[in-house]
Amino acid sequence: MDIDKLSKSLHPLERKVLPFISKHTTVDELVKETKLKDVEVMRALQWLENKEIISLVSEKVTRIILDSNGSKCRKEGFPERKVIDALKDKELTIKEIEKKTGLSNEEINVSIGALKSHASVDVKKEGNDLKLKLTEQGKKFFDKKLIEEVFLEKSFPIIVSDLKDLEKLAVDKLKKRKKIIKIETINIRKATLTDLGKELIKSKKLDIELFDAVTSDMLRKGSWKGKEFRRFDVAINVPKIYGGKKQWYRRFLDQTRDKLASLGFEEMKGPIVESDFWNMDALFMPQFHSARDIHDAFYISEPKYAELDESVVEKVKEVHETGGKTGSSGWKYDFDVKRTHQQLLRTQTTACSARKLASKNLKIPGKYFAIAPCFRRDVVDATHLNNFFQVEGFVIEENLTLKHLFGMLKMFAKEVAGCTEYRIMPGYFPFTEPSASLLVKHKEMGWIELGGAGIFRPELVVPLVGKNITVIAWGLGIDRLAMFKHDVHDIRTVFTHDLKYLREAKLL
Repeated sequence: MDIDKLSKSLHPLERKVLPFISKHTTVDELVKETKLKDVEVMRALQWLENKEIISLVSEKVTRIILDSNGSKCRKEGFPERKVIDALKDKELTIKEIEKKTGLSNEEINVSIGALKSHASVDVKKEGNDLKLKLTEQGKKFFDKKLIEEVFLEKSFPIIVSDLKDLEKLAVDKLKKRKKIIKIETINIRKATLTDLGKELIKSKKLDIELFDAVTSDMLRKGSWKGKEFRRFDVAINVPKIYGGKKQWYRRFLDQTRDKLASLGFEEMKGPIVESDFWNMDALFMPQFHSARDIHDAFYISEPKYAELDESVVEKVKEVHETGGKTGSSGWKYDFDVKRTHQQLLRTQTTACSARKLASKNLKIPGKYFAIAPCFRRDVVDATHLNNFFQVEGFVIEENLTLKHLFGMLKMFAKEVAGCTEYRIMPGYFPFTEPSASLLVKHKEMGWIELGGAGIFRPELVVPLVGKNITVIAWGLGIDRLAMFKHDVHDIRTVFTHDLKYLREAKLL
C-alpha cells in the first residue's frame, strides 16, 4: 500500500490518536492522553481498523471504580484523617472528637476500626464513654498518608490485575467499608498496531499539515495553492445509515388501501367491539349452525350487550324465522333477540359490509371496501394468529352476475397479490350463494387460498337494503396476501419487532 496516500487519507482524529497507540491501548488511556472525547477516540479507532492500520480486540477485565463515598473521601479526606488530626495534641473522648471534627458517630466508629487495623490508636473506657489516644505508630501518620489515602489518589478506573501488593492490601481494607469502591467486570477494547500501522508511524508522515476543505477565504485569497489536502477514500466500508421508513406490513396495508381507492372503491369503517347481530345474525348465519364454529369468538363480559336499531333487528329476526319477503322459508327456529345483542371482538370484516348495507349513506350503484383487524380463538401456527387483518368489500348494482365476480377476483389476483397464476374454486359461505374461493400460486409454497367470495343471499340483502338487489362480495386474509407477496413463510415475521430484520426488509 502507498504509505504517502494512506497518511494523507487520515482524518484529524486518526492523526491525533495513532501516535499514542504503541504505548496506550485502551480507550480510557487514549482519552486521557489525547484529551479527546470517548466518542471521538472510538470513532478514530474504528476508522483506523477499517484501514487495517490497527486491530481491535475485546478483552474481559476486572476493574475498580470509585463509589459515592469514595468520591467524597477523595475530595474531603477520610474521616480517620480528621480523627488523627484531632488527637494530635491530646487524648479525647468520642463525644469530644465528634464535637471537634463534626463527624457523625457512625463515621467515628468506622474511623476507629480503620485506625485500629493500622495499630494507630489505643481505646480505653472512661465512664460511659470511650477515650482515644494515638499510638507511636499512629503519630507517624501526621506527616505520612494511610495506604487507603494513597490508593484513593490514583487515577481511576484501576485494573485489578495491575495492582501491587500494598495496593491489594488497601483494596481489601476499602472493600470492607460502605460505598468507597466498586469492583466490576467489563469488556474493554484494546488497540494494537498492525505491521502497516508500524510502518506508517516509522514513515514520519503524520506531522504533515493537511486541510480538509477549500474555504471561500482560500479561494478569494488564492491561499489554497501549494497546500496539502486530505484524501477521501470513497471505497472504505462505513457504517450503514438506516433512514426512517414505515414497517413493511403497514406500508403494504396502505398500498392496498390506495390501490382499492384508485379503483373506485370507497372505504367503510366499523367497530372492533361488535355485536352478535352485525357480526353473524345480519349475515343470515343461524344462531344454532355449526358454521359459527369457525368464528370462535372472544365475547365481551362488560358491557355484555350492545344497543341496536330494533326495527332492523326485527327484520332480520323475521328472515331467520320465516324467510320474510325474500321467497325463502328461513331457518325455521325461534330467533334469540337477547343473544343477538351480545358483544364480541369482531371475527370478520363482513360485519362492516352488513353495517354499510343498512346505512342511510349507501350508494347504489356503489363499491366499498374495508381493511380491519379481526379476532378469533384460532390455534396459533406458522400461518395463523388469533388476531389478523382482513380486506373485505362489495359491489352493489342492478343485474350483476357471477362473471362480474370472477372479473373482480382476477383483478385482485393481479393488482393486489401481484401474481400471474390464479384459480377460482367452488366454495361455501353461509351468506353467499353461489360461493367461490380465490387461490394463487406461490413459487415455493404452491397453491394458497387467499379468501372467499360470492353473491350475497337475498336473506342478507333484503332486510338491510330494503329490496332485492345483486351484491357481489369478497373477503381476503390480507396477512397471507402480504406473506405471499413478500415471500414470508412465518406469520410472526409480519408483526416482528426484530430491528435488524425491519431495517433490511424490502419495500415492494
